[in-house]
Amino acid sequence: MSKLPSKTFSILSSIRFYSNLYIFGILYMYRQQTGNENAQLTPVLRLGAGATAGIIAMSATYPMDMVRGRLTVQTANSPYQYRGIAHALSTVVREEGPRALYRGWLPSVIGVVPYVGLNFAVYESLKDWLVKDNPFGLVENNELTIITRLSCGAIAGTVGQTIAYPLDVIRRRMQMVGWKSASSVVTGEGRSKASLEYNGMVDAFRKTVRHEGLGALYKGLVPNSVKVVPSIAIAFVTYEMVKDVLGVEFRISD
Repeated sequence: MSKLPSKTFSILSSIRFYSNLYIFGILYMYRQQTGNENAQLTPVLRLGAGATAGIIAMSATYPMDMVRGRLTVQTANSPYQYRGIAHALSTVVREEGPRALYRGWLPSVIGVVPYVGLNFAVYESLKDWLVKDNPFGLVENNELTIITRLSCGAIAGTVGQTIAYPLDVIRRRMQMVGWKSASSVVTGEGRSKASLEYNGMVDAFRKTVRHEGLGALYKGLVPNSVKVVPSIAIAFVTYEMVKDVLGVEFRISD
């Protein structure tokens, strides 16, 4: 059971890498259509390609993410214990129906757009600014060092993570709806131990803010950032290395 978070973390890292490769494909088709081998995607096309890739990959792995959420919050004192991934999946389907595996999917989809879009936009914008202006003397032979690229990726990850995080909190809370042990780990009405009852994403936002304040939308941001931000930075450096191997030049159009 303890291996699940690391497995899911690997899945999420694969999603980011798949998103990069998907955008490579969009860029190739765009160049074929325009007949310009040096053409670059516009910011809108780039955002759309990244968001589409993220949505497809996220949807494919969402049931695993939902199970991860429940396994993470259950404790030794929880009245019901999931014994592992397969047991959790089968129990959710049997007791709550197949649709329960996709609770919180909508806020996840909505969150993909700013998360993926801002990650790439901020990263590429920082790179372009540093290469063109070289304000800190970090450019060597018109190229950024690996440390500088890691820093750009970390900044981009921080921006995207912070903007999209409230949707992630709502997604997690919606994933708990219907779980009979949920009241032992989270509360639906702030201070009560009532079962969680959210009638959709908007209702989840409203109840969370009303009973716990705006700060509740950012609970867990710091530890989550400690995990996510370095992975995004490393993913971007890997992305650059793949570009170099494939001989692809990919940036936001001016």
